[in-house]
Formats: sequence, C-alpha cells, structure tokens
Amino acid sequence: QVQVAESGGGLVQPGGSLRLSCAASGSISTIKAMAWYREPPGKERELVAEIASSGDSNYADFVKGRFTISGDNAKSTVYLQMNSLKPEDTAVYYCNTYPAGTNNWGQGTRVTVSS
Repeated sequence: QVQVAESGGGLVQPGGSLRLSCAASGSISTIKAMAWYREPPGKERELVAEIASSGDSNYADFVKGRFTISGDNAKSTVYLQMNSLKPEDTAVYYCNTYPAGTNNWGQGTRVTVSS
C-alpha cells in the first residue's frame, strides 16, 4: 500500500500559477506510475495527468499546455505545476498511483481559482 500527502493548494486569481506537491511513502518500489486527479465541486473525480517511472507523461486535454507533471524519485515526490489557471480548474486535487489504488487516496489539496 502507498500513502500520499498532497500540499500546495490555495486561492489564486485567474491566470495565476500554483505548484502542488505529493509526497509518497509505503510500498514505493511497487509504483509504476503516479498521477494527479481532481474533483471539481459537484462533479466526479477525473484524471489530470500521469507520469511513469520512465518520466513519460500524459495529460488530460483540458490541461494540456498549462499544467506540467514531474517527479523526484530521490524524494518520492510528484509535482504538478499549474499555470494559466482558470475558474474551471477549481477542485480538490489528489495524487495516487496510476491506475488509482482504492486505498491510496489522501486528503487532497483544495485549489480555488477566483477573482
């Protein structure tokens, strides 16, 4: 089992930037890929971006060109750099393995994009 702790959320104006961090612990050696997911208010949780242990990454269409996922294997940490934020990016952001492990969900970090 993998434990995660997300941080870095907050209130930001449209067009602004935030960097989210996800520290992973536990069965790190079993991880093939990590991902960021988000749950907008009143909507279902969705995949935002994923990164394999090789460094290859993929993004949801709605964040392509604005968000960048990266990882630091030495720190067992995954980051999500979010630029050009829009109000529709408002959500609770979670990290998890990819595919998501049912028991790996953390508390998430809330991102609010508003003027």
